[in-house]
Amino acid sequence: VQLVESGGGLVQPGGSLRLSCAASGFAFSSYCMNWVRQAPGKGLEWVSHICGGRAEIVYADSVKGRFTISRDNAKATLYLQMNNLKPEDAGLYYCMRTSGAIYWGQGTQVTVSS
Repeated sequence: VQLVESGGGLVQPGGSLRLSCAASGFAFSSYCMNWVRQAPGKGLEWVSHICGGRAEIVYADSVKGRFTISRDNAKATLYLQMNNLKPEDAGLYYCMRTSGAIYWGQGTQVTVSS
């Protein structure tokens, strides 16, 4: 199993980024997937969850209305569209498979600063 995140970077407050997570080594379409993040000096914070295409999507209150999770099962890729970014959104973002054995990638860094 491999999960490879990309798309992070430096963005000004109010800006947007789109994160991607390329999955391999398992039947991606059969698994619920999550985005979690870790701000500097803090613990992991769950951000969003998607199961069964768009059948079940849930967001943390802190990102609701600003972030959109999606997936392309044909490409085995998970996405996170992040709009209206705030400084408190900064951190290392991981995609994570939490059903069956737990797997996560190396993360992609998001920095929100003017």
